[in-house]
Amino acid sequence: MTDSAVRCRDLRVNLGGKDVVDGIDLDVAPGDWVAVVGPNGAGKTTLMHALAGLIPSTGELSVGGLSPRNSSRKAMSAVVALMPQRPVVPEGSTVKELVALGRTPYLRRFGTETATDRSVISSVIERLDLTEFADRRATELSGGELQRVVLARALAQEPQVLLLDEPTSALDIGHQQQVLDLVEELREADNITVIAAMHDLTLAGQYGRRIVLLDKGSVVADGTPSAVLEADLLGRVYGARVEILDRPSGPIVVPIRQEGTR
Repeated sequence: MTDSAVRCRDLRVNLGGKDVVDGIDLDVAPGDWVAVVGPNGAGKTTLMHALAGLIPSTGELSVGGLSPRNSSRKAMSAVVALMPQRPVVPEGSTVKELVALGRTPYLRRFGTETATDRSVISSVIERLDLTEFADRRATELSGGELQRVVLARALAQEPQVLLLDEPTSALDIGHQQQVLDLVEELREADNITVIAAMHDLTLAGQYGRRIVLLDKGSVVADGTPSAVLEADLLGRVYGARVEILDRPSGPIVVPIRQEGTR
């Protein structure tokens, strides 16, 4: 038994003969928010999929007390939910129908919803302020609205662990803040463990309680936002010139233009 919501030791994922995730050790406490950052190709999305049990991996792995390799897809879906970077929306499905897909792990043999399922679906729709969209086709929504619906589907699973893969990559700054503020509210209210692969380092520093920096499939730094978001380290990993601004809400990463190029 372990007190960790997520635990992995020497976790590896080999794709096409290459270890895309290369020997990761990670412990995440229940209710924590860990932001996973790194350059393109660092292995962030692959790590998310491995934690969700969607792709084969080697090494020790436990999520919500279950081993993805030794548990059914249905059992895993009851403890871990993945909000994908590019969600697939079934053609013609309404918002309510899309959210209801989150109850699939709990459906009985013939797929009929119980009163409990309907209550959870209604509650999630209300909490995410989607009531007015419930009967609208999901494909008719704006990017920010659809992100809330996809998050609602994940939360309808009532997961212990919520995995977010670039949850704000297609959103403007206002919708980015709305989605991440909502995740934070739900994390605090329900003690959900959040692991988010994030492209924007400032958002990672503002919302993550802890940051794990990946490079070439390995962890190169793991600690508080202030400890990891350090100019020299980011310069080495990203090949970027940045300045770090300390703010009470977390560090802000500012790119610096090369002198003499104006």
